[in-house]
Amino acid sequence: MSEGNGRAPRPLLLLGTGGFARETLELVRAVNAVAPAWNVIGMLDDDPATHGRDVHGVKVLGPCAAVHDHPDALVAACVASPDDPMRRLGLVTRLDLPAERYATLVHPAAVVPASASIGPGSVVHAATVLTADVELGAHVAIMPAVVLTHDDVVRDGVTFGARASVAGSVTIERGAYIGAGALVREKLAVGAGAVVGMGAVVTRPVPSGEVWAGVPAGRLR
Repeated sequence: MSEGNGRAPRPLLLLGTGGFARETLELVRAVNAVAPAWNVIGMLDDDPATHGRDVHGVKVLGPCAAVHDHPDALVAACVASPDDPMRRLGLVTRLDLPAERYATLVHPAAVVPASASIGPGSVVHAATVLTADVELGAHVAIMPAVVLTHDDVVRDGVTFGARASVAGSVTIERGAYIGAGALVREKLAVGAGAVVGMGAVVTRPVPSGEVWAGVPAGRLR
């Protein structure tokens, strides 16, 4: 499901040099091992200390705004932080690229049925399972072994830590962050920019902008 399959490798820029970006670089290499799809021409990061460095064989070319110097390259925004859950959407807004400039990257070991939809710029890592009729918006980041079940709706810019599991008919709003190993009960809503802590068990709706943790999960702040 990664764009570029069946064609000559497409040039690709990864935004960020942190853990998420390095994990995504390995995802791209896994895709290319099945069928050459992507030519990673560089990484971009707004930290000047990274410029000119080599990250797993890929050069850091400059700040994120340098995407505009490479109009033929597709882009993946690979930044995420529970301390700033809207960070990725903020970067995308600032760059103001058209949707068609963003790559959709899906690891070959992910399970994605025909009834699922994935928006531009989303990254889906290995062992993730989307069961049926799952809707992912744009710029969604899904770490390994996440399970999203029937009729889940995930809005733009949501991040899932590894092994998070979401029961059916859940709506997760823009920019929410679901921590590693968290569980979300069926038919709930997680509000925009909310953060669900690692290992939390969510049994009630989570309001926008709040941080919830614990078993069962409750409001921290």
